[in-house]
Amino acid sequence: MPSLPDLPPEAFAKQDGTPDTLFYAQPRFVTHIDDAAIDAVTGLYRALLPHGGRILDLMSSWVSHLPTEVAYGAVIGQGLNADELAANPRLTQRFVQDLNVDPILPLETASVDATLICVGMQYLQNPVAVLREVGRVLMPGAPVVITFSNRCFPTKAVAIWRAVGGEDHARLVALYLQHAGFTTVKAETLLPEGGPSDPLGAVIGRTSPRADQT
Repeated sequence: MPSLPDLPPEAFAKQDGTPDTLFYAQPRFVTHIDDAAIDAVTGLYRALLPHGGRILDLMSSWVSHLPTEVAYGAVIGQGLNADELAANPRLTQRFVQDLNVDPILPLETASVDATLICVGMQYLQNPVAVLREVGRVLMPGAPVVITFSNRCFPTKAVAIWRAVGGEDHARLVALYLQHAGFTTVKAETLLPEGGPSDPLGAVIGRTSPRADQT
């Protein structure tokens, strides 16, 4: 059950209740936001991710939208389709895992320098549990960068995501992060609704840094 006392379990139900692994059994070599939104995601990553760092790309696919000119020490991708992950040239490690069934990440505590979730938050049925794991594997003070638009597979998005929109998506993600123990949460509008491209929002969360980092 999601660890959000203000929301009923029904808030995280899906119209299509079959296992997500069946829905993603066939690879989809498409992008889920338009080029302008992809550029905005890449620009945010360029500004926030440490060069040479270990990056965890959750709910990844055949592309990670990382800046091409930046080298990272490792890019670890998790997704639901092995073929998509295998086709992603930025991934140095990859694993298939359904986070709605098992949110526990097979990574050591404080082992990554940033975590990315790009247009995937709407599908998580226990987002707080997943984000608690993200907080565990992140270095203290390191960011989780969550980006989202108004596009999704509606039958697989949870009810609460489909029921709200616009800035309420950012507020919902911020609520998840706060319940997961992130002490600093910042929301940004990268591309506004009503513009020529897909809208794009971002919420960046950080846990408290160690005492020697302050």
